[in-house]
Amino acid sequence: MNLVHTRPISGTLVAIPYPGRGHINPMMNLCKLLASRKHDLLITFVITEEWLGFIGSYTKPDNIHFASIPNVLPSELVRGADFPGFYEAVMTKMEAPFEELLDTLELPVTAIIADTELKWAICMGNRRNFPVASLCTTSAKFFSVLHSMVLTENRLFLIDTLDNGSELAEQSSGISPDIRMIFEGSTRQVIQLTLECISWVPKAKYVLFTSVYELERHAIDTLKARFNIPIYSIGPAIPYFELHGNSSETMVQNVPSYLQWLDIHPPCSVLYVSLGSFLSVSNDQMDEIAAGLQDSGVLYLWVARGGTSRLTEKGSEMGLVVPWCDQLKVLCHSSIGGFLTHCGWNSILEAIYAGIPMLTFPILFDQAPNSKQIVDDWKIGWRLKEQQKDGRLVTRARIAELVRSFMDPENNEVKNMRKSASELKEKCRKAVAEDGSSQRNLDAFIKGISQGHDGMLID
Repeated sequence: MNLVHTRPISGTLVAIPYPGRGHINPMMNLCKLLASRKHDLLITFVITEEWLGFIGSYTKPDNIHFASIPNVLPSELVRGADFPGFYEAVMTKMEAPFEELLDTLELPVTAIIADTELKWAICMGNRRNFPVASLCTTSAKFFSVLHSMVLTENRLFLIDTLDNGSELAEQSSGISPDIRMIFEGSTRQVIQLTLECISWVPKAKYVLFTSVYELERHAIDTLKARFNIPIYSIGPAIPYFELHGNSSETMVQNVPSYLQWLDIHPPCSVLYVSLGSFLSVSNDQMDEIAAGLQDSGVLYLWVARGGTSRLTEKGSEMGLVVPWCDQLKVLCHSSIGGFLTHCGWNSILEAIYAGIPMLTFPILFDQAPNSKQIVDDWKIGWRLKEQQKDGRLVTRARIAELVRSFMDPENNEVKNMRKSASELKEKCRKAVAEDGSSQRNLDAFIKGISQGHDGMLID
């Protein structure tokens, strides 16, 4: 990547992600992109001591440094047991140690990049006159929906600004299933805190989306018209820039076993399965998925972090179950023909970059609206899990039938879906090429923080 020739920065850019893998990874990928485009930009990446233990040994450019704050939050290993408590701790306990850390930095703070979920970072930045860029790790369309929500008493109002500006529904019972699922199972406190975070974003100096402008043109243009600050789509904030970085003979000799397994199978013959790093499905549903995959007769590679041993015991000569993999490298492998996904935004961006159609199995929050985009807007996937009010399991019979059809190379609907996925792949890759929309937006953002002005909005 070429460097941006701007005036040297005499301070440091501070990045503070929300403490979850789905937020830390895109923030780090963004920082690597920024560091590669401006070598004299010093980036301090702030995480908790626990997260430093998880990722402190990761490879990164020399101009990115880790800094840590104390473990003022419940452990990442148990946060799922009391998510409301964890979320409240993020909102109330991280600000003080973060501000103390800022005061210890040798160079002055030039700007802060803070996750959209960290409302207090914008408050603090404005109080101390630090420019804050709010990084949104969801789709622009989903962010726009959240920004249009107002919680009043026990009623959830939704203004559908993406369509015609009319009020969709007064009570949650009247909201579409995809939207209702956003806060399904959430406490009122979590809903209030989430919407408060969203309400503060216009008070930032910049808004950054990990999305690609060409994927969400309408949503991004709508937000640009609504906000009075620069909005930059800099995505996909995935490690595409590292895909071809290890081509030496030593790396060839150390190819992971799952890639060796993929190498022996024909093109587009393997279904990749991953249901995320945090939220998960019940054991009964996992059993149905495992049985359905086995009954389908389709080859599959399944990343099942917590349930690897349990699923391996059930066994299938058609599948390989692993606890972790390099997901983007797997999705870009020639043998992968589809992706059964929980519809996390990072996973969707990786699938689009790889040109892989998706079977959607949303679980919570933005995943149902993401599924809707995949199936209805982009037409690059099918719904495996419909929105069911009674919480019924998706049966092994339905899973087997859909997987078999989805991976059938002679299915005309699937052929059209693959064509659409290939077209989105090209748009995504053009955006990150030199002079593509995402690269121009990165440069405009760097220019803004370097010269102390907003720069020009780039499409």
